[in-house]
Amino acid sequence: MDFKAINEAAEGYREDMIKFLRDLVKIPGESAEEGAKMDRAKAEMTKLGFDKIEVDPQGNLLGYMGTGKKLIAFDGHMDTVGIGEMSNWEFDPYDGYETDTEIGGRGTSDQEGGIVSAVYGAKIMKDLGLLNEKYTALVTVTVQEEDCDGLCWQYIIKEDGIRPEFVVSTEPTDGGIYRGQRGRMEIKVEVKGVSCHGSAPERGDNAIYKMADILQDVRALNNNGDTESTVIRGLVRMLDEKYNPEWKEARFLGKGTVTASQIFHSSPSRCAVADGCTVSLDRRMTAGETWESCLDEIRNLPAVKKYGEDVVVSMYDYDRPSYTGLTYPIECYFPTWVIPEEHGVTKALMETHRNLYGEEREGSKETIDMRKARPLLDKWTFSTNGVSIMGRNGIPCIGFGPGAEAQAHAPNEKTWKDDLVRCAAVYAALPTVYCENN
Repeated sequence: MDFKAINEAAEGYREDMIKFLRDLVKIPGESAEEGAKMDRAKAEMTKLGFDKIEVDPQGNLLGYMGTGKKLIAFDGHMDTVGIGEMSNWEFDPYDGYETDTEIGGRGTSDQEGGIVSAVYGAKIMKDLGLLNEKYTALVTVTVQEEDCDGLCWQYIIKEDGIRPEFVVSTEPTDGGIYRGQRGRMEIKVEVKGVSCHGSAPERGDNAIYKMADILQDVRALNNNGDTESTVIRGLVRMLDEKYNPEWKEARFLGKGTVTASQIFHSSPSRCAVADGCTVSLDRRMTAGETWESCLDEIRNLPAVKKYGEDVVVSMYDYDRPSYTGLTYPIECYFPTWVIPEEHGVTKALMETHRNLYGEEREGSKETIDMRKARPLLDKWTFSTNGVSIMGRNGIPCIGFGPGAEAQAHAPNEKTWKDDLVRCAAVYAALPTVYCENN
């Protein structure tokens, strides 16, 4: 394969990719409101001659190049988070800015830049005659990831009946190749009490005070060590082979965490004892942890057991309609996933990068020192659609995408033009490299 020609082809589409990304940035599109952005992406696929373009009932855009046997997918979510406090932005997030090296605007790193590179990576495959009977490239432009990561792929796999050989997530990776992430889940803890007049609180049973005890135990679960004498053994225990058969990958991904993220109460008035209190817990899970183990962990905290039937521990559900109006309910559970270093997909992506750019991360003048100080093969700190692709459904998934993790959800979000070009080249070459060896 002529890697130089692939690089040159990607460079030749630089300005087209930049224009496509600029157009996407100018269209607001938070979760469940991505319709106009999808129309723009569909138009780009049509212009570039994709062989088949579909929009499924949930609103995911599916663009196919080629008709070969193996289906190799490149995924990017079109939705963005909101802009937050406008005063924190130095420019209009939906107008953006551009320099010789950068593009700024909401969604540039998280993660419309990845969509742009994937669409043009597929175009390069077609231009250079890389498509053959061995594979078909599928670019998925997906919905509602920021609300409920992986929901879109659960629909694609279970309802559309699409199951690729493997999927490349185009989420931002700072020039690295990412082979996994910690999972997460959203836990609800509800506590019942008995109200009474605030002038005689001893007559009631204050649910807020009960919850205060429980939250102290939750904090200990996150902060404590794992010695035998510790009443509440901390989550760090999962990094120890004594407690976790998957300890090696757990050390690679990092320990799980738990924190209180929201709190609610019920009370007849501000002059009464609270008769109900609910907290939301954000639980990040490492290798070897499951939703069952995480719920049991909270249920077995001393304060939760102390209050017995007055405490209910459960998992949240998600059931918001997509921009098409379709509702696809799912539990708020986003499993940990990690693809082994020796897996054929990992090896193929590493080989592709090596042939195009060498053994180290690449970047702009602004990012290169930070990137080269990190290993090429690494992991995400945040969650991605891989939670359904590989976490729920066992389809191999790996990450390589333009932009930076630190730009995700941040004011003054930006990405780098060179990243768009490099990722398009890698995407174009990867299927051939994989098919030659698998």
